[in-house]
Amino acid sequence: MTESQSRYSIVERLTEKKLEIMNLKSKLKEEVKNKEQHVEQLKKDLKNWEKDIEEDIKRDKRNKEISIEKANQEHQNIKERVKDKENVYDEQINAIDEALKSIEEISKTSPNIQS
Repeated sequence: MTESQSRYSIVERLTEKKLEIMNLKSKLKEEVKNKEQHVEQLKKDLKNWEKDIEEDIKRDKRNKEISIEKANQEHQNIKERVKDKENVYDEQINAIDEALKSIEEISKTSPNIQS
């Protein structure tokens, strides 16, 4: 009977050891699967990041283009205002020149009155 118990005990221990090893093996496979999923998630994150960066670049580029368009429009507007002001100043200068000519003509034709 003791021999039978001894064999039974050995079989039981070996079976437990086998189950333990099978469990460890299963955990290894699970760990590999988890790492694979982690790698895939990182790849997906990278693609999403690249898309985000691409969109950010497009948005920044468009904002800069809008700034350039706005600055160009302001430049055109100020050029027109300067031209208009120059015309007004030219007209004022011409009016002053005409007034000076009139005064000169009057001075030539009228006698000098001195007190």
